[in-house]
Amino acid sequence: MRILGLDIGEKRIGVALSDPLGIMAGALTVIERTIDEATIKQIIDLGRENEVERIVVGMPRSLDGSLGKQAQAVQAFVDLLKEYTQLPVVAWDERLSTVAAERTLLEVGMKRDKRKKRRDSLAAAFILQGYLDRERSSTSGQNQDLS
Repeated sequence: MRILGLDIGEKRIGVALSDPLGIMAGALTVIERTIDEATIKQIIDLGRENEVERIVVGMPRSLDGSLGKQAQAVQAFVDLLKEYTQLPVVAWDERLSTVAAERTLLEVGMKRDKRKKRRDSLAAAFILQGYLDRERSSTSGQNQDLS
């Protein structure tokens, strides 16, 4: 089951995609935000092309766990996305995903202009990987309890 991961920003949306088994997430692309409906169409088209069964959206919580102004904007986008797709859309805590992506790109020595282009899709991959890891651990925990 493939899953699409999104890191929604004001100007760009980072997109990640899981492997068919739902084990690994990889950075896919970055969508430049325009009109929300056009942006959502691009997301839905990517989902259809890659036969995804679920969309995971990073929810930017504050360090204390509260939902601030940016989280409210992301929630409004998620609500609109749900109007355009039948796929399940799951919000996932994305705290520090962009920081982790930036740090990773710095560690590999990527220049600043290239980092800016890759950061959003890599942040989406971190978000999606966190979701996949949690899903796999909760499923394996259930399997162990049944043994």
